[in-house]
Amino acid sequence: MGPLHRGVGVVGLAIVGNPENRRVALFDAAARRAGLPAPQVYPWRDVLLSGRVPGPGSLVRIDSPGEDAEVDRLLRELGTGRPTTVAEHGEIVGTAAAFAGLREALGRVAGGGGRLLNQPADVLTMTAKPRCHAALTAAGIPVPPALGSVHGYESLRAAMDLAGWRRVFVKPAYGSSASGVLALAVGGRRVTAITSVELSDGRLFNNLRVRRYDDEVSIKAIVDRLALDGLHVERWYPKAALDDRVLDLRVVVIAGQPRHVVVRTSRSPMTNLHLGNARGDTAAVRAAAGDRQWAAAMQTCVRVAECFPRTLHVGVDLMFRVGWRDHAVAEVNAFGDLLPGVLADRLDTYGAQVAAIANGWRGAACVI
Repeated sequence: MGPLHRGVGVVGLAIVGNPENRRVALFDAAARRAGLPAPQVYPWRDVLLSGRVPGPGSLVRIDSPGEDAEVDRLLRELGTGRPTTVAEHGEIVGTAAAFAGLREALGRVAGGGGRLLNQPADVLTMTAKPRCHAALTAAGIPVPPALGSVHGYESLRAAMDLAGWRRVFVKPAYGSSASGVLALAVGGRRVTAITSVELSDGRLFNNLRVRRYDDEVSIKAIVDRLALDGLHVERWYPKAALDDRVLDLRVVVIAGQPRHVVVRTSRSPMTNLHLGNARGDTAAVRAAAGDRQWAAAMQTCVRVAECFPRTLHVGVDLMFRVGWRDHAVAEVNAFGDLLPGVLADRLDTYGAQVAAIANGWRGAACVI
């Protein structure tokens, strides 16, 4: 692989991220394995406190600001313009404020003049679920149908009744990793919700144990609390299953190619692996879907990436319908490339991105 500076004035890689996060470490390791100089790390805390960002001549990877309570506080503070406190571990609070802060922070990064591997507008669209759903719908990409504006539990139930839907997924407008997501079902007078949300003294917390709520009072309290920061509600999509476990895929598309795939399986509607769920057998899923459906699903992932042509990678959460008749996109993740141990052509997701950069990925507006 050639030097990063050849012909375009790019002097090196830079990462905006949390230095202690394994995402940063894995990308750094991939660059070193490729014989490139170690990327310079610009901590999110510095971006938020002092405005220090990569300058012209840097090829910049913007990584997740998550998993750091102080960074979360600073984002919320920037988003509201008011002092705030650090949230308790796992607390779901101020997601709209954090999103507003992220928008401002990404503007700072873009203003530094570096060449960006993921564009701020794309990161924001993928992070805002209603906006992303609308963008995918406009592009003709299959997604579950969504309700219109929902402001709380009563308006949710009214909208469900009007649509004739009895089962929905209630999602915070901003967030990731199943944070705050409820699988809600209504049958007669009975209402149930399956979620990783723990309700404690009127506050909401992420919990690694998925739980079931059968009392409408608690469900209403959770939905109303989440609604303060915005909601996105989709019709429940009946996922395909193997060995009595429902499943979906995380597909990482790099430079327009769907390269790395992880099957996520669960006995609950929540398939996120950090919730104690298990990786499935990709070959078995491909065989069950059949070559035609699998190829169609991968092409859908390509089309998702085409919605973000100036961003090097996207993480697509893709669902096959029960019976394997068709598929739909559940979410698109701006920072969805953390798939430890998953290799394609002997490269992990970070190695594949470094290879794309070194091979002159044109979305980065450079030729190396």
